Amino acid sequence: MPAPALTLPRFGQGMKPIYRLGWLGLGAWFRCYFRWRAYHAERVPLQGPAIIAANHASYLDPPLIGSSVRRELHYLARESLFRNPVFGAILRAVNCVPVDREGGGAAGLKAILERLLAGAAIVLFPEGTRTHDGRFLPARAGIGLAVIKSACPVIPARVFGSWEAYGRPHRFPRPRRIVVKFGPPLFFAQLRAQAKTCPKPRLKQIYQEVADEIMAAIQQLEPCEDVTALP
Repeated sequence: MPAPALTLPRFGQGMKPIYRLGWLGLGAWFRCYFRWRAYHAERVPLQGPAIIAANHASYLDPPLIGSSVRRELHYLARESLFRNPVFGAILRAVNCVPVDREGGGAAGLKAILERLLAGAAIVLFPEGTRTHDGRFLPARAGIGLAVIKSACPVIPARVFGSWEAYGRPHRFPRPRRIVVKFGPPLFFAQLRAQAKTCPKPRLKQIYQEVADEIMAAIQQLEPCEDVTALP
């Protein structure tokens, strides 16, 4: 069996300067401090709309995913983080979208769809919040709604080791190995077609089915190296 594809981005062509600066700086820190590796990042299209759906164990997860691919990504962030004018300007410059705490309201959905219609790739977390104990949380239906309302592929991604490095119990990041792995894209064409004509109760079921299928695809991703055996 051939070795799994290891992909570490190098150049960041086409990125605006402030995003590229963060991409390069964080990538260097992740490599040195966490011995970070990314696998199968080529599964994320370099152009066009896409949703990257990942598990959420740490504040590190969004920049880890962003540092793993060779295109700009867009992110959701709590609107309270934008209250500081300077920090808010930086967040907007690196493609963060302000949403309410849950990110599942009308404003959050509108922001997601606007970015996707403009051809952006956006990072979403089906669990809706960081895990409290390192285990997966149930998927929320909100991501299913966003997927059905859009027409783009969903690329599942799993971050290994970020809970051990900087999960909720830790006040500061610890130097633990972190690996990001991307899975084959999901398309949901049949469920999107069904959603156009089905009654409202069935539509809610479809949103949850999509969310559950995405979460299952994330959980099925296996590490390409023994992360837990490394200090």
